[in-house]
Amino acid sequence: MKTSLGIWAFGPMITRFLPVGYKPELAGETTAERVGRAVEGLGDLIDGYEFHYPQELSEDNLDAVREALDGHDIYCIASGLHLDPRFGKGGLVSPEKATRSEALARTESAVDFAGELGAHFIIWPGIEGYNYPFQAPYQDSWAWLVDGIGQAAQRCKERGVLLFLEHKNSEPAMKILMRNIGMTLHVIHKLRAQGLDNVKVNMDWQHLIMNRESLAEYAALLAAEDLLGHQHANSGWGDFDDDNIVGATAFMETLELAVELRRAGYGDGGERLGFDLYPYTEDAVAAVRRSVLHWQFIEGVAARIDDGALREAQQTKDAIRAYELVYAAMGGE
Repeated sequence: MKTSLGIWAFGPMITRFLPVGYKPELAGETTAERVGRAVEGLGDLIDGYEFHYPQELSEDNLDAVREALDGHDIYCIASGLHLDPRFGKGGLVSPEKATRSEALARTESAVDFAGELGAHFIIWPGIEGYNYPFQAPYQDSWAWLVDGIGQAAQRCKERGVLLFLEHKNSEPAMKILMRNIGMTLHVIHKLRAQGLDNVKVNMDWQHLIMNRESLAEYAALLAAEDLLGHQHANSGWGDFDDDNIVGATAFMETLELAVELRRAGYGDGGERLGFDLYPYTEDAVAAVRRSVLHWQFIEGVAARIDDGALREAQQTKDAIRAYELVYAAMGGE
């Protein structure tokens, strides 16, 4: 399975408690310089990179970034509405029509850019929500969201681009509208009813873990519906979007996910394991390298599990037998 990496893992690591970031010396770096550091440090461990448009990658710096990529590709372009203060109260769901129109125009420009690059497009609607009870017109907000994503999906279809939807429960909006797998599927089914079948799901593992959603269960569900589009690999404690090193926490859940991704043939159609990391105080190259190597170990364990015997145990919900097989694959009794 090929890999990709969100270039934001190489930023200054800004937080609301420390606006200059834990790595302020990196604040003045250009995207090309960050890509250069990543490529030099990671080499062939990472096949391609992901960027927000237009903040990290645009027509203005494309040539410089391509040179820094040194043969690595641009796998995904992500919408960057949440990075502009104009959209603090929503972009596609802003109560102001002019702001909604601008948000859609920028989204469609990002889609066009992705199409020119042969990249996929990610919408993570983190700014599309509300912060207080009584604040938002819920029916209108949902109608605006589905309409906006629908228009983006249509633009993607015209440009030959796959659209990946990524949910999260909160931050920056405290209540993001599309905040769990069910709401994501609601949007996708609405779009399917309009004939838009180019929309799939980007599973950000920590976003699911924050929701107490099962990584493996939902991967299997999405695979059955041909909606398993992309993965953003990471880990965390489950209370916040930590974006920690893969396998540092939620190890068993990640191993079970690896089993289901193998069963689904994920990667056989060109799908990738994308890494969405935010190494606050750790060296970025080392954190990404650890994540890739941890995944390779976890996937190796999954490959050693006797899948036929595991399926048989699962058919009778025999947890004891299942764990015998899992621990045997790790060298245990």
